[in-house]
Amino acid sequence: MPVSAAAAEIEQHRAYLMRYASLQLRDAGAAEDAVQDTLMAALEGWDRFSAQSSVKTWLTGILKHKIIDHIRRQSREQPLISGDGENGGDEADAIDALFLEDGHWRHPPSDWGNPDKVLENKAFMAVFEQCVKNLPAKTGRAFMMREVMELSTDDICKELGVSTTNCWVILHRARLSLRECLEMKWFGKS
Repeated sequence: MPVSAAAAEIEQHRAYLMRYASLQLRDAGAAEDAVQDTLMAALEGWDRFSAQSSVKTWLTGILKHKIIDHIRRQSREQPLISGDGENGGDEADAIDALFLEDGHWRHPPSDWGNPDKVLENKAFMAVFEQCVKNLPAKTGRAFMMREVMELSTDDICKELGVSTTNCWVILHRARLSLRECLEMKWFGKS
């Protein structure tokens, strides 16, 4: 395929890659840089693309590595401790208030119907993306690394500089917060 055709094929996925990078990095400039690096790497490596997967999947794989590289650089440059409420405090009490003494939900989740059909709904995905953006930065990053990028706990711990126990707490808080946000903004709809 000529370079101009390859460039056009690659460029059509820019918007998807930007959404993906923006959700993970939470910084428009960093997301744009990661996507630009991805597109450049794809153009340079087009002749090595074996078409065993779709172009979108291939580009997403490249982008995942660019995002991880960015997170590594960022973690070397500044500490992850921040004032975004991720170090405990009243959050534990709020989480405990969700459960009865026997460990069951005080108010069980509503019926979410068929999850596969919901994920195909673009309006749902917009609400979901907004809920992820509302999470504290480290919490959102850990959730995206685990559930979207499918990184192992060890890899997440290494990238975020947290213990395994802390990672699981962060992921638990992310899931609880997302559940609450989705219940209010999507599933609570009539």
